[in-house]
Amino acid sequence: MKRIFEDTSTAFALKTDSELERAYFLFKMIANEPLVRIGTSMTNFALKAHLPVDRLIRATVFDHFCGGVNEADCMPAVDKMWNKGVCSVLDYSVEGKEDEDPLDYCLAKTLEILDFVKQKDAIPFAVFKPTGYGRLALYKKIGAGKSLSEKEQAEWQRVINRFETTCKKAHDLDVSLLIDAEESWMQNPVDQLVEEMMGKYNKEKAIVFNTLQMYRWDRMDYLEGLHSRAKAEGFKIGIKAVRGAYLEKENLRAEEKGYKSPICPNKEATDENFNACVEYVLEHLDDISFFAGTHNEESSYYLMELIAKKGIAINDERIWFGQLYGMSDHISFNLAAQGYNVAKYLPFGPVRDVMPYLIRRAEENTSVAGQTSRELSLLKKERKRRKI
Repeated sequence: MKRIFEDTSTAFALKTDSELERAYFLFKMIANEPLVRIGTSMTNFALKAHLPVDRLIRATVFDHFCGGVNEADCMPAVDKMWNKGVCSVLDYSVEGKEDEDPLDYCLAKTLEILDFVKQKDAIPFAVFKPTGYGRLALYKKIGAGKSLSEKEQAEWQRVINRFETTCKKAHDLDVSLLIDAEESWMQNPVDQLVEEMMGKYNKEKAIVFNTLQMYRWDRMDYLEGLHSRAKAEGFKIGIKAVRGAYLEKENLRAEEKGYKSPICPNKEATDENFNACVEYVLEHLDDISFFAGTHNEESSYYLMELIAKKGIAINDERIWFGQLYGMSDHISFNLAAQGYNVAKYLPFGPVRDVMPYLIRRAEENTSVAGQTSRELSLLKKERKRRKI
């Protein structure tokens, strides 16, 4: 397989010299773990104290990792990427609200995005996060198998209704819908709910996609079980596979509460698990549509190799590669240049409300071995090529 990810000219074609310099500066900062921790604490303090830091955040980390504060604000980035063959997934990245009003607003925003997406070839997917539709504590209580009070039962029904309303509209508009994953201790009710939606709305093709975090050692068993149920009940499966975003939190909680961690014992095991998912899906492509959400070059090459080996068209609509905006441009834009289906997750929302997402991105880049150093080496290579 030709090694295409070294081409920085293609990777960073959309970046001006100043944007390239900003990216280099940001990843230099992210590479310093103590600095990330200090910066996170200071940012949280400034936001809670209502200090006027929005403009500073927007000019640096926000504009690098986010498309804007609303849909219209995202369109310049969407259009520029589309011109290079890279699609967008508008991601309203406000999460973890506890009150009903923000949850209902998140529903309304997602429905609005579905209408917006239907009109844009450049935006083939919509997405929402389960904690945008319900309280974390409620998912957690159901995940633990605890009984709900009458008030909580009514609250859970409202969560179900939000899922139902969104999935039905996606089906009616014929727009694919990605549903993100959460922490393991609240994922079971999400899995059950998403599977129910698949049973209703994926009869002819995959509209509803569940997300599998492959750093969990149990996810292949879950996928195989889901496939068996889907064949028996007559529905298609949509799967977005990622490695996972809550590594430290998952291991710490398992240690504190004295149960076996749901996370694979090391990175090698996670990589094997992810690739096993890739292989399984391509063996059953008639039943499963796939969104490979990965920043890992070797997993991307592995998927490319299997596509070639099995004689599958590189632009088969059932197979997508996906990366986050502001990261792994060397994968996204080089894949698109070859003709593969590629989409960038493009987060947006009010600056203060999107901060939990941005902080998680910084922490994830710090904790994932090699991620930040790889970004830096490619940015440095492109700076040298341009002689900046």
